[in-house]
Amino acid sequence: MHFKLLVALIEDSKTEKVIQAAREAGATGTTIISNASGEGLEGNKTFFGLSLETQRDVIFMLVEEHLCRHILETISDAGDFDTEKGAGMAFQVDVEDVVGISHQVEELSKKVEEVL
Repeated sequence: MHFKLLVALIEDSKTEKVIQAAREAGATGTTIISNASGEGLEGNKTFFGLSLETQRDVIFMLVEEHLCRHILETISDAGDFDTEKGAGMAFQVDVEDVVGISHQVEELSKKVEEVL
């Protein structure tokens, strides 16, 4: 099996919705880093020197390559990435090798067979 790493940067209010959508699309697990920050085209807004930015979460999902694009599109829809300014973004990274997921390979094999 070959894997890709999906990374999603999203508003923390959408994290649960995105994770649920990813699971329904075939993701078998996630790692979340909470309270990240960043900015897009426009800088963060301030009020008397205090930042008014929304909190962001970073979600990592290791997914089988045949399921990757479908999961990526699903989380984009769930998180409104292309319809709401600043809602979030996601991207995939090639993974050369993985250890520690032998317990998930059986479940992933079934899902990949359905796709193929």
